[in-house]
Amino acid sequence: MLRFTLAAILALAVSPALAHDPASPASAHAVSVPEAAQPAVLAVDAFHAALDAGDRDAALALLTPDVIVLEEGGAERSREQYAGHHLPADMAFAGATRSEVARRAAVVEGDVAWVMTEGRTTGRFNDRAVDRLTAETMVLTRGADGWRIRHIHWSSRAPN
Repeated sequence: MLRFTLAAILALAVSPALAHDPASPASAHAVSVPEAAQPAVLAVDAFHAALDAGDRDAALALLTPDVIVLEEGGAERSREQYAGHHLPADMAFAGATRSEVARRAAVVEGDVAWVMTEGRTTGRFNDRAVDRLTAETMVLTRGADGWRIRHIHWSSRAPN
């Protein structure tokens, strides 16, 4: 069953409907979030809100202790490692820029959820203009304390 779900997610992620430029008007706000996935999506949104607000404790509370964060070709392999390395810069960047969701899809199977988001981030950071098309995958697990992020993969590119 897990193989089928991963195959379905990969098919969704590379489907023609999601392969277009997120900046194009025809693709704006394409969302495929079933009701069962909405609490996981709320956890993802709460994590981003915590980054935007510079709320370190709230951001960390939404991560599992063994979270793996893949970004810019590197990996941080725990909540503690992320907190000590990229979290401060991620909060500063999020607070200085504006991010919009262009597309989002989510899948839940049991106590595991995948939330895939495409968007655009604009603004100024460190006296430089920012305009990036973004792709994010978060894998969450549900426990007694609700949905927590176990894996994050971020990537971005300049718009064409």
